Amino acid sequence: MSAVCLFILILCLYGTARTAAGEAETDGYAVIRRKVGQQVTIQCRSASNQEMLYLKRGLNEEEDIFYLTDSQKSTINQKFTDRLQFHGRVPNVDILIKNLTLDDTGPYWCVYKMSGRNYELKTSRGNGSVLLVVTESGSAADDPLSKADHHGCIGQSQGDLVLVSVVICAAVLIVVLTVFLVWIIIKTKPLRSTVKKRQVPVNDVYEDMRGTIRR
Repeated sequence: MSAVCLFILILCLYGTARTAAGEAETDGYAVIRRKVGQQVTIQCRSASNQEMLYLKRGLNEEEDIFYLTDSQKSTINQKFTDRLQFHGRVPNVDILIKNLTLDDTGPYWCVYKMSGRNYELKTSRGNGSVLLVVTESGSAADDPLSKADHHGCIGQSQGDLVLVSVVICAAVLIVVLTVFLVWIIIKTKPLRSTVKKRQVPVNDVYEDMRGTIRR
């Protein structure tokens, strides 16, 4: 019975971890909210050595915003020429975008490239990708149910979903432990009665032996 409890507990914890991991893999970025005219810093990071860093925008990474090589050669999209600054070296680069506009709303991806065998470029996504939501103060764009903020709502629901999973697992664990305790109590009673019954014939044999010795 204890093995069953342990197995159910492991399943609960595994399901919670899978839920959290699944959310992270689906979203793939942090949600950042800014007002028009403000600025945002995107921190691109990679644990391995890289040769090139691309900051791309769009659900399918279709637009190149910024490009930097390990030799510090850079290219900036014309839309961001006067608004983009960067600090650091590949692979760890901080990218600052100033004077944000409504058109800047969208997902930004930190994409790295490294030369492999036969001079083939290996592409990988690094840490630091964000979903930027730019809104006007006091406008309908601030509505959490608006189209621009739809992905933000998904990001906020991640914590709630994980919390619900943990609560469900805790409830299941409490029920299993209660059943386990009841099972122990029920099984212990027959054992006690059996022990008492076994003691009676032992006493009778002892008295019979005493009577035989006296004779």
